[in-house]
Amino acid sequence: MKILMVLTSHDKLGDTDHKTGFWIEEFAAPYYRFLDENADITLASPAGGQPPIDPNSELEQSQTEATVRFNNDEQAQAVLANTRKLSDVSEQDYDAVFYPGGHGPLWDLVSDSDSIALIEAFWQAGKPVSAVCHAPAVLLNAKTADGEYIISGKAVTGFTNSEETAVGLAEVVPFLLEDELKARGGQFESAQDWNSLAIQDGMLITGQNPASSEAVAEALLSLLAK
Repeated sequence: MKILMVLTSHDKLGDTDHKTGFWIEEFAAPYYRFLDENADITLASPAGGQPPIDPNSELEQSQTEATVRFNNDEQAQAVLANTRKLSDVSEQDYDAVFYPGGHGPLWDLVSDSDSIALIEAFWQAGKPVSAVCHAPAVLLNAKTADGEYIISGKAVTGFTNSEETAVGLAEVVPFLLEDELKARGGQFESAQDWNSLAIQDGMLITGQNPASSEAVAEALLSLLAK
């Protein structure tokens, strides 16, 4: 099976002096689940090359078994440093797409025309589309062939308003993901803050927070195995 993983290229946290990017655990845990199932993985990002890692996701308290594995895996680090340009990849070459989160996607992937077209192509081809934490933002502007929002009427989840408030960024992010998913007609569901939750509705799989990344990967693998 061939899985495309799409990462953000955005590294600035709003008008603050802080850096952002993608959350390393939300990449590493799914990456190794896919790799351990012998999946053929391609990494892409809007700018290509090395996508920015959110510095907070590299702090000691944010480490997991998957991030430790990544930190000791020079081959995986080299792969990450050489992501393909998003404009150069095609849905036709893959069986599914997965978007890791982090705050970066709220600024670039949410409105990136290549990303939106890619998601719409996967959707129209009946292939799984998956995203975790802040990455369900990439779905906000993707539409069906009939012009409806893909998430309209679909069970979805993502980083909640209360989780955003808890990390002190509710006034920094360009929008609150939970509110926007609901505004697009998504049937938003959530677990208690920081608990794992992955929701599958047809070919759409979304996860609530970093703790949900492996569960989303598992759901995607199960869907591909059918």
